[in-house]
Amino acid sequence: MGLIMAISASAAMAGADGPIEPAPVYDEVLNQISLREAEMLFEEGVQFYDANELEIWAQGYIPGAIFFNVKDWKKLLPEDKSTTLVFYCVNPLCTSSEMAAREVMKLGYTDVRQMPEGIVGWRRSNRPIELP
Repeated sequence: MGLIMAISASAAMAGADGPIEPAPVYDEVLNQISLREAEMLFEEGVQFYDANELEIWAQGYIPGAIFFNVKDWKKLLPEDKSTTLVFYCVNPLCTSSEMAAREVMKLGYTDVRQMPEGIVGWRRSNRPIELP
């Protein structure tokens, strides 16, 4: 019984050495879209931005998408801040596209969308991909 209590106590202490911090609060509300909505925008010629790491990008991306994970990413954005822009990364667990979309919104872009399903969802639904 003492061993169980000791294990339970050590498990409860795991990771407890750092301060508890509040979850981030964002002023920018993301406009998340489904794969179907993304496909409709793709067919309309809307610009997509891939926020993945280079290794993921090299495995395929949405045709015409711009690789966004670069230092000078602001140069990749259109002058017209009302232009529709769609950001994506790997899958719903990836937050790179959320962060990228929020940063773009902070610059004053007003029609920014984020596709949570990412390139994995796009591929699995048999939508087209392009290779570098």
